[in-house]
Amino acid sequence: MNSLDLIDARMAEVLDTLRQRAEPFAIATIIRTAGVTAAKPGAKALLDGDGSIRHGWIGGGCTKGALKRAVVKAMQDGKPQLISVAPEEALSQRGVSPGDEVDGVQFSSNGCPSEGTIDIFVEPCFPKPVLVIYGNSPVAVGLQELATRLGWEANIQDIEQDLAPLGSGPSRMIVIATQGQGDFAALQKSLADKTKYIAFVGSRKKYAALGKHLIAAGFEPDRVNAVHAPAGLNIGAVTPEEIALSILAELTQLRRHELAGEVNGP
Repeated sequence: MNSLDLIDARMAEVLDTLRQRAEPFAIATIIRTAGVTAAKPGAKALLDGDGSIRHGWIGGGCTKGALKRAVVKAMQDGKPQLISVAPEEALSQRGVSPGDEVDGVQFSSNGCPSEGTIDIFVEPCFPKPVLVIYGNSPVAVGLQELATRLGWEANIQDIEQDLAPLGSGPSRMIVIATQGQGDFAALQKSLADKTKYIAFVGSRKKYAALGKHLIAAGFEPDRVNAVHAPAGLNIGAVTPEEIALSILAELTQLRRHELAGEVNGP
């Protein structure tokens, strides 16, 4: 059971709204208190990715600054955070100072007259990564099935339909697995989108020939050359299922780097 299983009805409504908008958020839970504190263990708050409280309560202003910093760090690192907000005397007794991080715990000073200590667990929650797949080839079908099982929002896209506008949520990734059935049209649709990642299932030689036609059609050479071709990590894949696995491995690698702020657009 995680923090999302223990929220009230109103918080659930706010959470659903954030999920529908594909926005990152965080759940903060008080896990321990000592001394006099307004909020008690089990109190929760739902926060935006910038640390603003959307719903819930975990005490007064003494914790807000530390909590905001922890949420921002959780979003940047893609990992939960544990903070301990305590009066400076209590911190000194533990041999730490405000701003220190020891054994995964970030310490902050509590200047409130109550002089209580509050330990808060911050759990970041990110939208599902979005994967658009062009084609009905065995690779396309296998990739959709595998990506869906691993928590992606993976959909096979009709070449004739326009892609939905990119929102403020996770970056969209596109894989073209048409394999001779509408390659050029799918590439045109993909390159016209603002997605950071486009991959083409096919040989490097085949894509080089298609790339010349794309540049002649008006696409920027840098944009055309940024397409990953062939798609996927080089794991010696042969069967459609293995190719799908190699592609999803590369997508996962890039997404984890993106969460850590290491991916730049083409």
